[in-house]
Amino acid sequence: MNLSGVLEIVRLTDVGLQRDHNEDAVASDEAMGFVVLADGMGGYRAGEVASEMAVLSITAELMECLASHQPEAQLIYDAVNNANEVIYSVSQSQPQCAGMGTTLVVGVFFNNKLFVGHIGDSRMYRLRDQVLSQITEDHSVLQEQIKAGLITQEQAKHANNKNLVTRALGIDLEVELELKVYDVKVGDIYLVCSDGLSDLADDDAIQSVLNKLTSDMNAAAQALVQLANDNGGKDNISVILVKVKESFECTKTWHNNFFNWLK
Repeated sequence: MNLSGVLEIVRLTDVGLQRDHNEDAVASDEAMGFVVLADGMGGYRAGEVASEMAVLSITAELMECLASHQPEAQLIYDAVNNANEVIYSVSQSQPQCAGMGTTLVVGVFFNNKLFVGHIGDSRMYRLRDQVLSQITEDHSVLQEQIKAGLITQEQAKHANNKNLVTRALGIDLEVELELKVYDVKVGDIYLVCSDGLSDLADDDAIQSVLNKLTSDMNAAAQALVQLANDNGGKDNISVILVKVKESFECTKTWHNNFFNWLK
């Protein structure tokens, strides 16, 4: 199923104002309808190795499976697990890469639905009817404290442990990917971002930017990066925006079997 003209995808990554190199990596394909974002961590420049390996590995598997029209039901699971094994193997065999890992968000659009998997604290948001909602839940110490009632959402905004994740790709031999499926509507805008944006811009500010620049996704991506830099730019900033322009319902494709497997 070719989604060119159905989805508009824009991606942008920026080193920020306080880092000397970029450990984020992003990829997307409008025709095949997928997006991938990774935010690396660990060691001198090892973070950028992990994120780049994750994005290249997962993108290659997605493109091969989607192009052949014969993907297995465990397409995203397999792609992520294979990437995890590769990163973990390199971290164990190369001393300069020891302990490296990366967060991950991967989204696949099919049959008017979005299948999204994530690990760590990189996020996906949805803007629908001018209202922004976060549709992934951070795998972080801070989020666990919020869920346990130890701190409030407001207190979390000022916490010092924002970057302590409880899951990361490549850290262990096995990794747990959280997967969810959402209905997609024409006019939706989806934002995938690293914590370089979400740590420095609250949801109201992000919502305001997207609502003002709904008709220009390139300008919206640039404005979001600028927003984070205006607020200090302490980390790398990456954003992927996906605008749903038309319905993409299908009746006789692998996507139906894929969705049935999720039930």
